[in-house]
Amino acid sequence: MAVPREAGKDEQGPAMPNPAARTAVGPMTIVAAAQWGPQEHRIHEDKLAYGFLPAATRAIVSLTRWEPARRALFNATESRAKGLWAEMLCRKRYVDDKLRAAVTAGVDNVVILGAGLDTLAYRRPVPAGTAVFEVDQPDTISYKKKAVTRALGKMPATVTLVPIDFQKENLREVLTAHGYRSGGRTFFVWEAVTQYLTEDAVRSCFTFLSQASAGSELVFTYVRKDFLDGITLYGAEGAYLDFVMKNRLWQFGMNPDQVEGFLADYSWMVKEQLGGKEFTARYVAPSGSRLPVTDIEQSCYAVKS
Repeated sequence: MAVPREAGKDEQGPAMPNPAARTAVGPMTIVAAAQWGPQEHRIHEDKLAYGFLPAATRAIVSLTRWEPARRALFNATESRAKGLWAEMLCRKRYVDDKLRAAVTAGVDNVVILGAGLDTLAYRRPVPAGTAVFEVDQPDTISYKKKAVTRALGKMPATVTLVPIDFQKENLREVLTAHGYRSGGRTFFVWEAVTQYLTEDAVRSCFTFLSQASAGSELVFTYVRKDFLDGITLYGAEGAYLDFVMKNRLWQFGMNPDQVEGFLADYSWMVKEQLGGKEFTARYVAPSGSRLPVTDIEQSCYAVKS
């Protein structure tokens, strides 16, 4: 069973011609398929994931309610990068946990950068008066609007979809034009995006983040630079050949010991970083499963000083 990567044409949604935009489908395919697994071993709960997928992908995922088909999809994913399946589930669980804590503490805005087909804005209701902004490429935003409307009946009034070209447009200007106000505390999510950007584009986004109010929070992920450089492949030779060498989709990376200094330049303080070992201890082991978790991607939580 192949790992779905492209949205293709859905009966309710357009094609996604941009190569990076097409990768939005893969993670949510894994999330949706994982929901068919045993409840007691489930790492991440997401009942909306299936409904947000394109029709062709939903047809594939519907087969995974049977364990042999689910195992086939798992094996296809792991053949590209051992531990990728669990890492995707863990990083989404981590974002969920951090958002839940932030909402409890009180935030004024939630901004999801590179939202893809993620369901976070629709699964985790925020208090009245808290605005949620989903930011992504125009192709993805166009599809997302149709997918949400198909799955939920209409777009929630609290969520604003914001189309942007991260490489060319000014993030602050685009968000402001869609109603974002930076005066209050904001919870930012930037999941599985930085590797697709140039360093200049990443720094441009951090320049925007440097203007956030003190006490704002950020969860973001990055791919390890030693992996992108081909120094250590972490059992992910297939992903390296596909994303780095062949299609050259992944461009930017950091190593864990670089992150604190990088973020400090933009007045953000790193509070914790999680890779395979940490995710295993926090989420996988308590679930009773024995899934490996890859180290090629790391998750970081930071607070604005």
